Parts: sequence; structure tokens; C-alpha cells
Amino acid sequence: MVGNSGTAQTAVHRMQSKLAAPTTSRRTIAALLSLTAGTGVIDAVSYLGLGHVFVANMTGNIVFLGFAANPSSGLSAWMALIALGAFMFGALVGGAVGHRVAASPTWPMSVLLVQAALLGVVAATAGVFGISTVGRPVIVATLAFAYGLQNSTARRMAVADLTTTVLTLTVTGLAADSRVAGGPGAKPVRRLASIATMLAGAVAGALLVQVSVALTIAVAAGCVLVSAVLFGVDRRADS
Repeated sequence: MVGNSGTAQTAVHRMQSKLAAPTTSRRTIAALLSLTAGTGVIDAVSYLGLGHVFVANMTGNIVFLGFAANPSSGLSAWMALIALGAFMFGALVGGAVGHRVAASPTWPMSVLLVQAALLGVVAATAGVFGISTVGRPVIVATLAFAYGLQNSTARRMAVADLTTTVLTLTVTGLAADSRVAGGPGAKPVRRLASIATMLAGAVAGALLVQVSVALTIAVAAGCVLVSAVLFGVDRRADS
């Protein structure tokens, strides 16, 4: 029993080391960049089309909770709390899955397929029934849950400078580690790509939301689906 336990732990550690490696394949990097672009899209539609709330960027929602103390802010503390709570629940579920099946090379793909399915259902529902005042909190909660899944998965993979959501540390690293600052100038392309894809996704989302909220959510779902496919191809190539 001890030998079997040691073998299982070794397999898990090897898989975690492989996923955490900064030189993980180009397909995996492309997959994470696709998720980053999708984050820009979804936060554009959630902020501009669902009542000034973020479903992927929880830093923004925590700040919004403070801003909501000012009655003239036009921000809803309840919506920020709904998004924050649902996101944390999604991260909890994603973390539990990651801990239990870490030795499986397909778990990132599986989690992302679930996320894409959730986004697809929300997009279809919004397209058919529209977005009512009553339905908006449910949509926000579902989307935030889905992005909690994504963030817990990306966090467990621990690929440097590709968190898929928060870019503050990426921007900081780009400047602080640059040769101008006396640093090694490490990974500027990856950091710039992360920033550029988030920006491109946000621009696309801001433009698309003028046409249709449902369509914009569907585009975000497409970004997640592309990422899941890339992870699947990458794992098969490694097997």
C-alpha cells in the first residue's frame, strides 16, 4: 500500500511539474492566450451589458463594493457580491476537481469544456428570452461561476505571466524586469501577448455588445472552446 501511494504521489508531482513548466508547449500557451482574450470579451459584456459588474475580474468587483457606498456611483453592491460569491464557488469546485484528478492529463480540457457549455447555455438563453431585470443576477452568477472554474484551472497550471485574468503583475513584471530597469528582460513577448489579447478581447466585446449581448457571450464561449481543443491536442501529442 505504501508503495502504491508513493507511486501515485510521484505521478501527481510529475504532472504538476509538467503543467507548471514555463516552457509548456506553444499550444498550451496559445490556449491560455485564448482564455485571456475570452476574459476581455466577457468582462466587456458583463460591465457594459449586465449592469456594471465583472464576472472574471474580482479585483474590480471588490473595488466596486467600496464605490457602491456612494449613492451617486450607480453601482450595485448586490450584483458585485453575487458575482464574487459565485466566482468563489466556481473556484472551489475547480480546485476540488484539480486536486482529485491532478494526475489526469485531460483535466484542464474537461473543466474548460464544462465552462464553455455553461457560457453556451447562457448565450442561448439570453438570445431566446432576452435579459430581464430578474434574470440578470442569474446570468451574472452563472458566468462568474464559469470563470471561477477557469481561474482555478489556470492557477493550478501556474504558467508564468498567463493567469488569463488579472494583468497587474504582468504589467509590473514587464516594467520592473525590463533591461531599462536593470533586470534580465525575461519573457517580454509572453507578457505583451497577454496584455494585447486581453485588450483585443475587451475591444471586441465592447463592439459586439452593441449588436447583441447573447452573441458576445457566445464569442467568449468560443474562446474557451478553442482553448479546450488546444489542450486536448497538446495532451494527445505528449502521450
